[in-house]
Amino acid sequence: MPKISHHADSLPANQIREITQSAWATPGAIVLSIGEPGFPVARHVLEAGMAALDRDETNYTPNAGIAPLREAFAARFSANNCGAVDSERVYVTAGAQQGLHLAMSLLLDVGDEVLIPNPGYPTFGMTARLLHAVPVEYPLRPEHGFQPRVEDLQSLLGPRTRVLVLNSPSNPLGAVFSEDLTRSLMEFARVHDLWVISDECYESFTYDVAHVSPARFDGSRAVDTGGTPETAARVFTSVTLSKTYGLTGIRVGALITPPGMQQRLDNVMESIVSCVAASSQYSALAALTGPQDYVETALGHYRSNRDAASAVLTSLGINFLDAQGAFYLWADLSHATDGDVRSWVHRLLRERGVAVAPGTAFGSIGEGWIRISLCGDSAELIEGLSRLPARDVGTVLGR
Repeated sequence: MPKISHHADSLPANQIREITQSAWATPGAIVLSIGEPGFPVARHVLEAGMAALDRDETNYTPNAGIAPLREAFAARFSANNCGAVDSERVYVTAGAQQGLHLAMSLLLDVGDEVLIPNPGYPTFGMTARLLHAVPVEYPLRPEHGFQPRVEDLQSLLGPRTRVLVLNSPSNPLGAVFSEDLTRSLMEFARVHDLWVISDECYESFTYDVAHVSPARFDGSRAVDTGGTPETAARVFTSVTLSKTYGLTGIRVGALITPPGMQQRLDNVMESIVSCVAASSQYSALAALTGPQDYVETALGHYRSNRDAASAVLTSLGINFLDAQGAFYLWADLSHATDGDVRSWVHRLLRERGVAVAPGTAFGSIGEGWIRISLCGDSAELIEGLSRLPARDVGTVLGR
C-alpha cells in the first residue's frame, strides 16, 4: 500500500476530541471538555435556512459568499472596530477554521515560520504543518498572566518568520488583550513586516473589559488610533457565528482581509470547497441582521457560570486564571496530575464521571492545567467541578 504524506501522518491527535468522544461514550458523564453552546438556535435563524431550501436556493454562490451576508459581516466588523470596512474585504468561510486555513494558504510557503501561542488552540499548529510550514510557539506564562510579551516574540524571529497568530479573547485561557498590548503587538508586526492572523471567535463575550481587535491599528486606521503613517495593512481577521449564535453545525464564519485579496482568495477557495452552502449563508444573514436576544442571553449565562465556577474552584483551593473573555476557565490541577495531565483527565472521567480538556491539548505550557467549558448547564457545571480534587491553598491568577 502506498504511503500517505509525512505532513499528514505526523499531525498530532486532538486531545480535546479524544477526551470528549470518550465522555460521549460514558453514560451519565458530565462533559466540560468542549465549547459547544447549549442554547437552542434562535427560531428566525432556523427559518431563514429552511426558507432558502424552500426557494430551492441550492446552487453555487460566489466564492466569497452572497453579497448581503458580506455586507452584514462588514457592518458588524466596522461597528466594533472603529472604522468602515468595505464588504469586498469580507470572505465568507465554513467557520473560523476554514478562515484560518485560507489565510495560512495565502501567506505561507513551504518552510516558512508562523508564530503561534503556547498555550493556544491546537489547529494553529496543525494547519501550519498541513501546509508544510513551521509553527514556532511563543510562550504565554502564568507569571505574566498568560499574556504575550514582545520580548519573547523578538527572541523567536528568524529569516523565515512570516506570520504572527494572535487570539483574543483566548481559547483556552479566557485572557483578553488590552489596547496597549494590542498596539504593541501590531507595532512589532509592522517593524518586522509580518502578516497578522487574528482569531476573534469569542469577540462577543468579554466581561468588564473591551475586546480590542488588532485591525484597529492596521492600515489607514493606524494614524487615527496611535499608529504611524507607514503602517501597511497586514491583518487577516477570522470570525465565526459558531460561538456567538450557537451555530457550530451551520459552519459559517468570515475572513476580513487587507484590501485587494479577493481574486487570490477566490482561487484558493475554489480549489478547496468552492463556496459555503447557500442555506447556511441565509441562516447566517438572519443571525447577523435579526434580533440579538441569543447573544445577550448567552453572555449573561456565561458570566454567571464563570462566577459560579470560580467560587467552586476557590472553595477547593484550586488556582485558576480569572477569565475576562470567551467561555472557559483555565485551572491548575498540577497538585493532582503527577506531570501527565493527558492521562489524568481520562482517569478523572473513569473514576468521577467528569470530562475536562487537558492543558497539553493547547501546548507544553499547559502541562498540569485543564480547560473547563462554561457554556453548558449551570447545575452540571457546579456538580462536575465539585468532583475535582481539592488543594490545600488556592489563589486566583490575574486578580
